[in-house]
Amino acid sequence: MSDLQIGLIILGIVLILVVLIFNWWQDRQIRQKMQEHFPEREHDPLMGGGQTAPGRREPGLGVREPEVEQEGDDASEVDPTTEVVIDIAFAQAVPSASLHTAIQALVKPGSKQIRIFAEREGGGHRARLRPNEAYVSMQLAVLLANRSGPLTDIEWSQLWTAAQGLAERFDGAIEAPEQNQVLARAVELDQLCAALDAQVGLILRLHDVLTVAEISSVLKEVGFLPYGRQLAWMSDTGLSRFTAMLDGVPALDAQSSGVSRVDLVLDLPNSPADEQAFSRMASVGRDLSRRLKAELLDDQGHMVSDTADQAIDEQLLELYGRLGQAGFEAGTERTVRVFS
Repeated sequence: MSDLQIGLIILGIVLILVVLIFNWWQDRQIRQKMQEHFPEREHDPLMGGGQTAPGRREPGLGVREPEVEQEGDDASEVDPTTEVVIDIAFAQAVPSASLHTAIQALVKPGSKQIRIFAEREGGGHRARLRPNEAYVSMQLAVLLANRSGPLTDIEWSQLWTAAQGLAERFDGAIEAPEQNQVLARAVELDQLCAALDAQVGLILRLHDVLTVAEISSVLKEVGFLPYGRQLAWMSDTGLSRFTAMLDGVPALDAQSSGVSRVDLVLDLPNSPADEQAFSRMASVGRDLSRRLKAELLDDQGHMVSDTADQAIDEQLLELYGRLGQAGFEAGTERTVRVFS
């Protein structure tokens, strides 16, 4: 091989390295500009009091044994605004193991979550049964409404039948509100939450069909992280700001051989309040449209205009405020239970 050939090979390698370094530097500059324009705040403006929002728990639809405290009584309590309670008083204290076995057979009422609380023999409130304890009563707290609608008469009857079975098993007595009262409260809560519920979406319509692996790789590259079965853009409090859907399926559940559409979804009640909620998502969407060679559209199928970001931010901030005024701070456990 001549000196000229060797020199040309070395020159080619140097040129390739220069192009790679330039692309890396350009990508880094774009990321820094986005972060400077949309910085993450230590506290969100509508969360109030400098409090940090609790980590989101994926909504459960069945019987749940709530969080456990290491010492003292459990902090979790029945929420009288969003739950209705059936109280079962036992004739004699029931050992934890026996009560746990009975609870496992409890049938959930449709899609409504049940939380279980118990009063310990000798005093003490429990949100989780503990070994080597006995309980003199228990409460079944059922959610009055969620996104599937209000608690129905059939669901209430199912819960009442299950409670009767528990009472008969341990020779207990049941106390609960009248069915008509329960159903009226459920409808009232459903109507309130329907007026407060909102989701905002952006559509990335791909020019070329890509694989799930290719799109997931790009999403993770720009900053999306696994969140349950989804890929989400996270806040500094550990809550999802918005998520990505591939052809209408959560990103980590997608199994299609080819994807032609990516949706970014901002679920207001389940995301922390943010002055730049839409601008942040739109900025990420524009970056993805460049990387994926896609058109960025709103959820009505229209092209997204840069000039509309601030106006939409203001509208969403107003909705966050209305949620908070109604007692549903965005992203909190209580709000997630109802808006699921």
